[in-house]
Amino acid sequence: MAPSLLGIRIAHRAMRGDTRRLAALMHDIVTGRQDAGPARRELISVFVTRLCAGIRRHHRAEHDVLWPVVVRSAGAEVDLSGLIGDHARLDPLLDEVARDADAFPGDPPAAIPLARNLATLAGLLDEHIEEEERLLFPVIAAHVSEADWKQAEDAVREGGGIGSDLPRLGQYARAEELAELRRLAGPVLALMLTLTRPGHRRRRRLVFGAAA
Repeated sequence: MAPSLLGIRIAHRAMRGDTRRLAALMHDIVTGRQDAGPARRELISVFVTRLCAGIRRHHRAEHDVLWPVVVRSAGAEVDLSGLIGDHARLDPLLDEVARDADAFPGDPPAAIPLARNLATLAGLLDEHIEEEERLLFPVIAAHVSEADWKQAEDAVREGGGIGSDLPRLGQYARAEELAELRRLAGPVLALMLTLTRPGHRRRRRLVFGAAA
């Protein structure tokens, strides 16, 4: 059977969605459409820092666990050079965004480079993920066994990678995808989603406002 790519699809959607929302939020703050006092600046800083760490973790998981499985299974059918080059561009930008976020609580003008770099990150991340899914997902479906992919995903999950942020997966999964995730993972997933959802929603409201 072909492996399920549902987990990585939702993880990609969550990274892109949060990055775009943060870029839009910072644009509104820079242009005066929204206010950001000290408490909100601190919350935004923490949210951005955690997002950057999550994207880096995802990249490491791809390099160390997921992509080697694809190469072993597909061999000459796959060329990762372009995707690896994307990571080489994205990772220094993530460092810049994290530095801007760290400065933002005590230095409100840091909103300007933070907004600019988040907008750049959102664009590059969209391009990279769209290319990755276009090039790799058909190869994975055709050449990687269900057992090998599940073993790789389990290894990533144990290391704190794809699928570790359950409330974000719950937020970005569609209803039918949540049902499939529950079917695949069992009742423990449903329980963890239920337990983590309220705190996740509260943090997002504090960062993004009532529209979160």
